[in-house]
Amino acid sequence: MKRAKITVVGAGMTGSTTAHWCAAANLGDVVLIDVDEGIARGRALDLAQSSPVEGFDVDVVGTADYADTAGSDVIVITAGSPRKPGMSRTDLLNVNANIVKTVTEQALKHSPDAYIIVLTNPLDAMTYVAWKVSGLPKHRVMGQSGILDTARFRYFIAKELGVSVRDVQSFVLGGHGDTMVPLVRYTYVGGVPVENLIPADRLQQLVDRARNGGGEIVQLLRTGSAYYAPARALAEMVEAVLRDQKRILPVSALLEGEYGLSGLFMGVPVLLGGSGVERVIELDLNDEERAAFQRSADEVRGMIQELEALGL
Repeated sequence: MKRAKITVVGAGMTGSTTAHWCAAANLGDVVLIDVDEGIARGRALDLAQSSPVEGFDVDVVGTADYADTAGSDVIVITAGSPRKPGMSRTDLLNVNANIVKTVTEQALKHSPDAYIIVLTNPLDAMTYVAWKVSGLPKHRVMGQSGILDTARFRYFIAKELGVSVRDVQSFVLGGHGDTMVPLVRYTYVGGVPVENLIPADRLQQLVDRARNGGGEIVQLLRTGSAYYAPARALAEMVEAVLRDQKRILPVSALLEGEYGLSGLFMGVPVLLGGSGVERVIELDLNDEERAAFQRSADEVRGMIQELEALGL
């Protein structure tokens, strides 16, 4: 049986770590591509040489030539200007839109049947750019947002209660940024509503920390941003698609009437499988949650309008 092929665009820390997670899980052959060919080839070779120890049997190569990515089943876009201390995701809009546009065009030229997963920030706006440029149907283009945001929220709750992260279930909706919407009402610990276990004021502090999860790491690192957790979240999406797992996961997907919104990529629960985003799942939101979701949507819509004004 033919092995799957995964292209990861951008050989920085997030891209190379995504390649690592995908290879270690034997998801398919991995092509790591970057404008700096030496970085791409060096990190790919280093990762490939770990295969006898880790025990994976897929090929990992690095390149600067998109011809080497031909026939990819999934294209993961991590390339872009990194978020720096004091920089909002919106600040990255103009620079990264042009990067995502170019990457999408080049990658699809050689892999027209691929699914696209975007991580480049501002996430929801960049996923919109990839979708518009590609001309692909909505189920084949998605962004990685909610898995990461939810993982952070689950981790903070688990540490607060001293329980396993595996026993914490939750969803974080909305745009991938400061206006994201952690859904406390849909958060459970071993089946018990989290509101029964953590006082409301402390729970709000955890919500706020989850919203600022990326910024907190940026401040600590000073010269970079998070990459382990974002890369693992990307690999989970790649696996769900390649292995047709029918996972219910929060990802950035195009809304066409769901949640009362249209024409926006927003973080929502979806059924993710071999056909990509197979279905958007609508949760029953109360007035407060819906208002927060709308505020997040307004922020994403503002970025889309700015992109359209620029002709992107």
